[in-house]
Amino acid sequence: MSSKPVVWITRTLSANTLERARAHYSVIFDPSDTPADAATIIARSAEVDAIIPCHSEAFTAEVVAQLSDRVKIIANHSVGVDHCDLNALQQRGIVVTNTPDVLSDATAEIAMLLLLGAARRAAEGDHMIRSGEWKNWSPSFMVGHQVTGKRIGIIGMGKVGQVMARRARGFDMEVHYHNRKRLSVEDEQGAIFHETLDTLLPQAQFLSLHCPTTDTTRGMINQDTLSALPQGAILINTARGPLIDEAALLAAIESGQLAAAGLDCFVNEPGGNTEFSKYKQIFMLPHIGSATFETRDAMGYRALDNLDAFFAGKEPTDRLV
Repeated sequence: MSSKPVVWITRTLSANTLERARAHYSVIFDPSDTPADAATIIARSAEVDAIIPCHSEAFTAEVVAQLSDRVKIIANHSVGVDHCDLNALQQRGIVVTNTPDVLSDATAEIAMLLLLGAARRAAEGDHMIRSGEWKNWSPSFMVGHQVTGKRIGIIGMGKVGQVMARRARGFDMEVHYHNRKRLSVEDEQGAIFHETLDTLLPQAQFLSLHCPTTDTTRGMINQDTLSALPQGAILINTARGPLIDEAALLAAIESGQLAAAGLDCFVNEPGGNTEFSKYKQIFMLPHIGSATFETRDAMGYRALDNLDAFFAGKEPTDRLV
């Protein structure tokens, strides 16, 4: 019988990650690549010492209460852990880790793609050519919003937010930000700190979200906050869908308070919000912020690094509880 710890990998991770995992662990993996429901998570926990889930697996308090005592660590293949009830897991004595830092560049790239695409009507232009609808040109044709030299507001100045700020400076944008605490002068790199959203929002010709979903941030982009933005602002979200009141977003698009939006995440995933498809001003991607070959390897390796440390009796680098 193998003495290797048994690890359940819930989704299809990168080939390199799976190869490394199999070299050091007894791996349970279902290539059908479907999200595990509560019943599956509970049943599988009796067979494994560790789980590497994605944000598609929900470890609610109800699920955690029914987990087997065998499972000792949940090494998330994600930065966000809003799918995990950390208090419930801590009470059960189950270690939880995540994969910070390694997806910052990829996610910031998608944020800039959404920002540029929303501002310059990329989805609309692409559709026009593909559908054969491009029949003319004039100086008034497909006029969008210039990015260079504008003011960007960043909510959440963690690793991704800081990379986004550097990318924005490449377009000579003036960077404003709101964070739970002010960064050091070195990390700010000239960005302007706002202790509250009340002072940030009126400055944000572009607003980019890079914060987690918590009880405090859920629905933070709503009718009131959207109305505080400059008329014709552009909203970008590569963080989590529930940060935005989607009905309020649509109302702001219809009224012209928002000129456009670029969205990589939605309240309901997969699928998104079908109402958004009616609006050319909304540029959308299917939650692919970290979806590069390099980043998927790095995320998988980081999850395995945490497992390796745990089973070697060391403290995992990215331990949350």
